[in-house]
Amino acid sequence: MQRALELARRGLGYVEPNPCVGAVIVDSQRNLLGEGFHERFGGPHAEVNALRNAGEAARGATLFVTLAPCNHVGKTPPCTQAVIAAGIRRVVIAMPDPATHGAGSGIEALMAAGIQVETGCCTEAANDLLAPFTTFIMQQRPYVHAKWAMTLDGKLASWTGHSQWISNAQCRKVGHELRGRMDAILVGIGTALADDPLLTARPAGPRTATRVILDSLARLPCDSQLVRTVDQAPVLLVTTSRADPGRLSALEKAGVEIWCGSSAAEQSDVRADSSGQMKCDLPELLQHLHSRRWTNLLLEGGSQVLGAFHDQQLIDEVHCFLAPKIVGGTEAPTPMGGRGKEQIPPHSSLLNPHLEQLGDNIYVHGRIDRGETGLFLPQPA
Repeated sequence: MQRALELARRGLGYVEPNPCVGAVIVDSQRNLLGEGFHERFGGPHAEVNALRNAGEAARGATLFVTLAPCNHVGKTPPCTQAVIAAGIRRVVIAMPDPATHGAGSGIEALMAAGIQVETGCCTEAANDLLAPFTTFIMQQRPYVHAKWAMTLDGKLASWTGHSQWISNAQCRKVGHELRGRMDAILVGIGTALADDPLLTARPAGPRTATRVILDSLARLPCDSQLVRTVDQAPVLLVTTSRADPGRLSALEKAGVEIWCGSSAAEQSDVRADSSGQMKCDLPELLQHLHSRRWTNLLLEGGSQVLGAFHDQQLIDEVHCFLAPKIVGGTEAPTPMGGRGKEQIPPHSSLLNPHLEQLGDNIYVHGRIDRGETGLFLPQPA
């Protein structure tokens, strides 16, 4: 199953909104007969690729798969039919399919065909890998990643706003790789004005993320890097009815897509502070992004945006790059604005956090622990 998970990770950025799935076929002596993974959205699923790789040797063998085989007709035929037709004797599954069309039907179909089914192998690792898909299906919103680089004393920038560069080249490389598998990258207008960022993956990754800007008054300049590169990567401006129609028209002519929340949300839940930074109905925004079938959303700041998502418990995974630099300053920004928690959490905020040393920097990442198991547990077969 560890090998199946390793294969599944190769699909990151290529298969969404489908899940990343890997499959391995072995004989009774655990000799490898075939393996495969879901390589691209719309392409053959992992089980089919593994079965093709194994050929006739699959008959009587054991299939290890990271997600229960599908039992419905989508862009491809049901994988259960392929598994049954190949003569697989036993199927070991890391986790069941959380999709409503799954609902255990794949497992039931295999068992009805006389195949031995076992569940629960490497479930925690499978849950980590499939968390974006599970969130997309069960919560009807994208999986939200929060990324920031900070100094040893917890600053995003100096009090003057200077921020380049906090992290080293190795960390920035990881950051670009992360961007390259996102559906969207979101910042507030404050960050857009202060940094004039590109928000693109360099070099390009498997996906081209849409740059999403929270901008209640449409202050994004038409000569900004974001607008000038709209033909290379789309820009979505999230704004309100208070924005100047002339500015909106100019941005639209430049190729920027404009989206406003509902009028009810504008009246009650959408506000702007004195800087024009938009504070919006985040669940409504995420629901809209889900309607575009976006699975992964990356927050790149600033502190107001990160704090707003954190206050509403809408951050799912954290990517923090810590540099051994000290800036100081009471007015220097920190990563998490917003109201914050009333008390220090009694335990780690991350489930099984990963710490990696990248040169003289530390990369800390992991899923947010909301006090639950964090697992989509399989039902006994």
